[in-house]
Amino acid sequence: MEQKFCQSCGMPLTEELLGTNADGSKNEDYCIYCYKDGKFLQDCTMDEMIEHCAQFVDEVNKGLPQPITREEYIGQMKMYFPHLKRWRKELTINGTPENPALAGVKDLIAKMADTLPVTFISSVDGEGYPCTKAMLSPRVREGIKVFYFTTNTFSLRVAHYKANSKASIYFCDAEGFKGMMLRGTMEVLTDAKSKEMIWRDGDTEYYPGGVTDPNYCVLKFTATDGRFYSDYYPRTFVIE
Repeated sequence: MEQKFCQSCGMPLTEELLGTNADGSKNEDYCIYCYKDGKFLQDCTMDEMIEHCAQFVDEVNKGLPQPITREEYIGQMKMYFPHLKRWRKELTINGTPENPALAGVKDLIAKMADTLPVTFISSVDGEGYPCTKAMLSPRVREGIKVFYFTTNTFSLRVAHYKANSKASIYFCDAEGFKGMMLRGTMEVLTDAKSKEMIWRDGDTEYYPGGVTDPNYCVLKFTATDGRFYSDYYPRTFVIE
């Protein structure tokens, strides 16, 4: 049978270690040390739970062929715990007032989009393979939901998006060890208003015909959700 783990502390679950629901029945997700009578026994954050579990690294090492240090164990838990039910977060970012954690996500996306010189964009080719390309940062953005890029009308990337609008963009801060991936759709725009909106002085180096150059077009990316990696663990969020 598939081994189950406590969705709070990561402990392997057996029938004897299952927590209990409010009606006294067994809870299949949490252990007796984390969950009893329908309530969590500890009022703590994920990081506090990780610190608590780290004290048992010696017990963990008994089942490992190669012992790990407390620091290594903490690093592993920081990667694993965000996927556990108790700590997994689907953050919704919209126009309503947000808690500080969500505001931090918005600020991070905006800072990366505005300051990083390169953005990676991905498309899906005709055989279903993901294709990624480094692009100059978005020329214009509307909050953290819509981003505009410039590219060549006759490029392979444009052909991909015309056939399949599914797309993702990725911002990477190598020095800060942070990554931000947004999923959504990409539109290819060739109307005069869109082309004029993101045109910049010096673009004739790439498009000799100016803003009306037929090989100059706009990519409009609209995000639906995303995932970011920071402080050694990932989080997911939804953009409405």
